[in-house]
Amino acid sequence: MKTTLLIAAFTLALATGAGAQTVNAGKYTVEGKNLDGSAYSGTAEITLASETTCIIEWDTAGVKSSGACMLNGDAFAAAYMLEDELGLIVYKVMGNGTLEGAWTMTGKDGSGTETLTEVK
Repeated sequence: MKTTLLIAAFTLALATGAGAQTVNAGKYTVEGKNLDGSAYSGTAEITLASETTCIIEWDTAGVKSSGACMLNGDAFAAAYMLEDELGLIVYKVMGNGTLEGAWTMTGKDGSGTETLTEVK
């Protein structure tokens, strides 16, 4: 099941239109809303593994999670583990390099939102 969701994340990224967007390796600030609507914040770090794949690590409210990510056009998707739960987030790469996303967790209803802003 977890492998299927990871493949689905990559397939979703591939299915989106191609564009000349880019995601930079480095540190980002995180601002988001949980499934219940409460706010959270923290940091994320993206490490590029190839031209289209990367590793992303979040630290939000002292809770750490990590995942595999992929860039395709203006879509940036990541499958990740948060404690024992598998999650999926799909960001849109904005013209200014900010990433605006929606996320969910397996077995949970609804979706949360998250914005990553590169720390320069």
